Amino acid sequence: MVAGNKPLDENNASFVCYSNSFTTVNRAIEPDTMASGIKSLINSAKALYIGNSGSKAELPELFPVVDKEVDGEDCDRDCSNCVVQYPKSFKIDESDDLYGFVKGWSTHILVATGKSDWVRDVADEKGSIMQAISHAKAPTNGRLMVSASNIPTPHQTTSYSEPTTVLVLPAFTIVENVTPATVPTLVSIINDSPTNTSPLEPISIPPSISADLPEATPAMLKEITTRPSPHRALILLCSQKTRDARCGQSAPLLRKEFQRHLAPLGLYRDLDDERPGGVGIYFISHVGGHKYSANVMIYRRPDAFGLDEIELGKLTEEERQRVVPIKAQEGEENLGAAQCIWLARVKPEDCEGIVKFTVLQGKVVKPLSQLRGGFDRGRGLMSW
Repeated sequence: MVAGNKPLDENNASFVCYSNSFTTVNRAIEPDTMASGIKSLINSAKALYIGNSGSKAELPELFPVVDKEVDGEDCDRDCSNCVVQYPKSFKIDESDDLYGFVKGWSTHILVATGKSDWVRDVADEKGSIMQAISHAKAPTNGRLMVSASNIPTPHQTTSYSEPTTVLVLPAFTIVENVTPATVPTLVSIINDSPTNTSPLEPISIPPSISADLPEATPAMLKEITTRPSPHRALILLCSQKTRDARCGQSAPLLRKEFQRHLAPLGLYRDLDDERPGGVGIYFISHVGGHKYSANVMIYRRPDAFGLDEIELGKLTEEERQRVVPIKAQEGEENLGAAQCIWLARVKPEDCEGIVKFTVLQGKVVKPLSQLRGGFDRGRGLMSW
């Protein structure tokens, strides 16, 4: 490497690439070189499988990265007083490239099951909405990602024999009274909902829809209702230990740490908290890449807390104390999620920075080691 070349720093917001010079010598291929070549082939194969929509954003383009001049000298600091830690046996893959290797999706739904773990493939949960969706006609507006979640069911049990609730993303829309028989109606709602590539426009979904069911079906089972989610942002944590024990270990620990940092801001919302604004934290089923645990998906409304453009690092301590997240406005138009920021390799000590910069401002603290992908509807960019 020529003198003066500079390695790519974890928090270098400019992501400047430097050219390298090499001298060829006659020698055997080193093991590290061979491993690197194999890894490159694997990454190329993954890229072919995932495909490219033509709108793929490069790593520095998709989301803003924290910058010490803008966000303060401590913007890349890990939490020093975390109350939880992973077990010593908690080992993950730290070597793979992460960015750009998630398969693109158009819509994401969370099915309320009241459980935090499920059979290995949630489509095999007998009698569930997940199973019914796997047998139904697919949506016409692109790939649907289906996640079982620990959102409480309306009947407060884990039985699939009663109607349940589905959260549709990026629409930030709650669909209620869904049964396996009304899944075709749910799919029609998904077809009429914005996708991850839709422009940011007001969402218009009828508040009540009658499902096309046999005449003898009780009227109460035919009527599906919809309403906007009350949250400004969502933090989704994979908790499915039947796929990987690390997910079952990490999700409760991260939830505890996220809660610790959100609660003083008045933003933490537990599973039954329907107050407008705030951040919902939900456990979900396997999303892929459990060897990079913990996987964390963050959905944000546009400028979710009114802090996206505020340069906190340039404010005095007194000024920073006066900066508070905005609350939801009564009658505010539902534009859905503007961003989904998908992180991996998240540890408890990362939670403070993720709350302060990713949840509140839509920025990424450790893009090179943690960013798997996502989308920004406002700018029409995605990672696939």
